[in-house]
Amino acid sequence: MIVTDWIDSVTALSQGSLEGTGLKIAIVVSRFSGEPCQRLLDGSLERLMELGTSQQDIDVTSVPGAFEIPIVATELSRGRPRKYDAIITLGCVIRGETPHFDFVAGPCADALMKLQSCESPSTALQQPPIIFGILTTDDRAQALARSGGDRGHKGRECAESAIEMAQLLKKIRSSR
Repeated sequence: MIVTDWIDSVTALSQGSLEGTGLKIAIVVSRFSGEPCQRLLDGSLERLMELGTSQQDIDVTSVPGAFEIPIVATELSRGRPRKYDAIITLGCVIRGETPHFDFVAGPCADALMKLQSCESPSTALQQPPIIFGILTTDDRAQALARSGGDRGHKGRECAESAIEMAQLLKKIRSSR
């Protein structure tokens, strides 16, 4: 066996599929930046359904701003049995003339990372993946470019990541 064959076989085993059928997905989306956030949500919903997730298996929760996303994601991740296979967080923090950007973007990312980095092994067995789809841009033009413009679509990417990670964790957890 040559190395590339081995790498291909390992990659196939260590990836989740992009099959969304039967997965329950939560989306937490910020309203603060308006159009970029709506575009992220629209792209994410569209891609989830393209990948087989049914509309009735997707719950969307809207929050005032990105700073409120972690508390809602935390609540949605709790509960046994686990209700969601993945949680997608969507928002946009645009740098302005004040330090607001620094006080929102970093703490929001840190809180979501801590949520994923479970405190106890028993919690980790049940934790759904939290997908980070919060744009941090210098201006509105960059936000629009990354939410379906010429720089890609973070909402669609997050939908794919949610499904792949949900499937990968199912595979890993079922092999224990």
